[in-house]
Amino acid sequence: MDAEERRRFAALAKAVADDRDQQAFSILFDYFAPRLKTWLMRRKMTSGEGEELVQEIMIVLRHKAYLYDATRSLSTWLFRIARNRRIDLQRRADARMFDETDPALQPPADIGAEEIIVNDDRDAKIRAAVGQLPQEQRDMLRAAFFLGQSHTEIAEATGLPLGTVKSRIRLAFGKLRKVLDQELG
Repeated sequence: MDAEERRRFAALAKAVADDRDQQAFSILFDYFAPRLKTWLMRRKMTSGEGEELVQEIMIVLRHKAYLYDATRSLSTWLFRIARNRRIDLQRRADARMFDETDPALQPPADIGAEEIIVNDDRDAKIRAAVGQLPQEQRDMLRAAFFLGQSHTEIAEATGLPLGTVKSRIRLAFGKLRKVLDQELG
């Protein structure tokens, strides 16, 4: 595109911005629409997707031509809009894609009566094992795992050094592991 053509396109864009000049818009549309569509299709868009996106880009030109800086290339401005819109479409498409086989999306399997009894029995043993811990260790486990507090938050809340908090939690786990290994086999 030569300097004369750039000035011509800038003048046409100004006419669209200032006067809503339909003829100027038609000239710009006829020139840029096929080029934009070709450029988009080279970036793996289908013909239909390219046409829709070109329509959006040209609507931007029609309604927001006043944002165009006439000291720059109109072509660059339109292709930048096309690039950004294409990226936005791709991001939206990626966000909608999900793996239907993802276990998190599958309904939970029905739990049989025997498994419920085993789980209840195991839970009771765990509660009993936690009940055997010293109170300060129980409090630390409760804060860390049921209240979701970090070790630093527990240290601040209790006024204990961070190392002491970590040691008590580690000791509690060691005692629980020993008791549960004996209980659960």
